[in-house]
Amino acid sequence: MNFELHYVFYALAGYLVGSISTAILTCKLMGLPDPRSVGSRNPGATNVLRHGGKKAAIITLLGDMLKGLVPVSAVTALNPAPAAIAVAGLGAFLGHIYPVYYRFKGGKGVATYFGVLVGFNWMAGLAAMLIWLLTAAVTRLSSLSALVSALLAPFALWQLSRLPELSVTLAMMSLLLYWRHRSNIRNIIEQKEHKIGVKKELE
Repeated sequence: MNFELHYVFYALAGYLVGSISTAILTCKLMGLPDPRSVGSRNPGATNVLRHGGKKAAIITLLGDMLKGLVPVSAVTALNPAPAAIAVAGLGAFLGHIYPVYYRFKGGKGVATYFGVLVGFNWMAGLAAMLIWLLTAAVTRLSSLSALVSALLAPFALWQLSRLPELSVTLAMMSLLLYWRHRSNIRNIIEQKEHKIGVKKELE
């Protein structure tokens, strides 16, 4: 397999793994409502939490993170070149938000984003999750916490890795994450976004 095909394979493998919807599968196996039919209609951990409970939400959250972490870790073992790792992570993230198995209608990508970032650099991933937790503790807004984390994570990754391939890829993922959260951003500005524990998204 030549150089170009290797990279296409890594990206495609990541995309196919990322396209698996943990939320939909978890809810189906546990006899819960399809997350696409209730609440925010988003197949992510927060919507599952609100309509399926903590156990289903934790399974969804961990599954979505693993969708990002596993392809990146596998490619790192096969080919530690930063560009190879980057395309695998980007593929997994795109798979989650535009899944081929579900007519390209997926989640907002936060948990998978964190999983990819942990695979890129575990310290940067931990920092991003701590930022999420701190922001959530202060604001009680899941979406705002994700947006703050996604804004700062590429800078943290650059400081810790000094690998432009990974940092630029993560910045691209952050832009996509912001695009997927555009309705949340509008709600935040209008002070209509639902707060954690009150009754909207680690999706």
